[in-house]
Amino acid sequence: MEQIIVGIDEAGRGPWAGPVVAGAVILDPSKPIDGLTDSKKLSASKRETLSKQIKTDALAWGIASADASEIDSLNILQATFLAMRRAVEQLSIKATFALVDGHMLPPLNIPAKAIVQGDLLEPAISAASILAKVHRDAHMMMLEHDYPGYGFAQHKGYGTKIHQQALKDLGPCAIHRQSFKPIKYLLIDK
Repeated sequence: MEQIIVGIDEAGRGPWAGPVVAGAVILDPSKPIDGLTDSKKLSASKRETLSKQIKTDALAWGIASADASEIDSLNILQATFLAMRRAVEQLSIKATFALVDGHMLPPLNIPAKAIVQGDLLEPAISAASILAKVHRDAHMMMLEHDYPGYGFAQHKGYGTKIHQQALKDLGPCAIHRQSFKPIKYLLIDK
């Protein structure tokens, strides 16, 4: 029996705000997708185009997240693993083997292999990286409307100078990761 391989990757481990998002993709060997690589190496418009193609041509895909409160209660690594498991659980086809970007494996119900720089080396991981990044960026742009003044549409929750200034001016909001040092220190200072 041929293995059904799922690629898994995440977006958003480093930001100070918003969820960590994971993608899981089972590519169709009969429909190769040109241009798959690490999502960070692609322009936003190229990621959007590839995301649509992945959703159309892949055998199965899933996108899931863990929010800031889950990140704070579990820690960023365990929240990432939770998002990855949730993404795999969304697949309409059961995978028999997982390829995961990085050097650590989430607890899954199938055998898996961690691959450092897997988003550069394995097309299924690249596809998962792209889905996760496009989804997270769109989510952060929507959160800009719920939490105006922070610049989430621009910096996506990362610790830029604009974000630092907004935190000084406005203080942390509900989607900030309170366990992350810059936010924790602001909360202590109050």
